[in-house]
Amino acid sequence: MAQRGSYAKGVAKREEILERELDVVAREGYRGASVKELAEAVGLSQAGLLHYFGTKEELFTEILRKRDEVDIAHYRGETSEKPDSDVRDLRTGYLQIIRHNSEVPGLVQLFSRMAVDAADPEHPAHSFFLARGAELRDEFTHALAHQQRTGGLTDRIAPGTLARILQAVADGLQVQWMQDPTIDMAGIVNALFDALTPTPSDEPAPAPAPSPEEHG
Repeated sequence: MAQRGSYAKGVAKREEILERELDVVAREGYRGASVKELAEAVGLSQAGLLHYFGTKEELFTEILRKRDEVDIAHYRGETSEKPDSDVRDLRTGYLQIIRHNSEVPGLVQLFSRMAVDAADPEHPAHSFFLARGAELRDEFTHALAHQQRTGGLTDRIAPGTLARILQAVADGLQVQWMQDPTIDMAGIVNALFDALTPTPSDEPAPAPAPSPEEHG
């Protein structure tokens, strides 16, 4: 029982650390959030902090995982397992998260840098980014396919491909935004959704009536 209690305390401490570190990284960014500063923020030594996470890279990976958990709970609702199949709800939630990202530049910086480093299969965040991307595309594909079937979204692009495009646009915009913070990431993604929404002019024109010569 004592061992189980100790484990529960360890899990609770990890959660407490991650919640505090989200604020530190959001404020200080990847470069400014050293192990020393992160440890001091939660009242631990550097060795004490790494006792819970192993390495700085593993700590940063768990911070990103915690960020996703917090965002999902806030923008989708803790009890929802899948986003609503209506792409309008997907669009609203996605744009809310993108707007929120512009308020936490340090976390955007951490995500973008870790995404590049995680291309190495040996990196601690490699499996996290693979699983995260696959889950995101699966949810997007589900919502986009439904909206294509009901005519609310262009069907010229397969839903799985379209899900990858949306993911790539958002990730690429984050890099551009770090270079130029005046970029309106949410506005650009919103414009992309507009471009993918069919309009009356997208409907095929009716066939012309046959000319008198054709009847003759």
